[in-house]
Amino acid sequence: QVQFVESGGGLVQPGGSLRLSCAASGSSFSIYVTGWYRQAPGKQRESVAAITTNGMTKYTDSVKGRFTISRDNAKKTVNLQMNSLKPEDTAVYYCNIASWATMEPSTRGAWGQGTQVTVSS
Repeated sequence: QVQFVESGGGLVQPGGSLRLSCAASGSSFSIYVTGWYRQAPGKQRESVAAITTNGMTKYTDSVKGRFTISRDNAKKTVNLQMNSLKPEDTAVYYCNIASWATMEPSTRGAWGQGTQVTVSS
């Protein structure tokens, strides 16, 4: 399995920005679609964004135009630039291997600890 370590979360005011990073381990990282996911308190985990090995991207509707996913296969990292943050973006954010068709997570990856993002004034 590919394993991930997320970082970059924190407390930010509404309208602010954060950049999350995800470091992957495992030689096969570069061949997989990778996604960002989030889980808010009391809610199910949801897909946020996904990126193919050659940089094609897709986003859930609620973050389109505000979030940007990117990856560096050489460095085995996936980033999520989050702008115009809203209180409803508050959640623990995770990355994992993803299905391009559904953006659902794959069992080829292992969940990390995630990174907390809190949007509040």
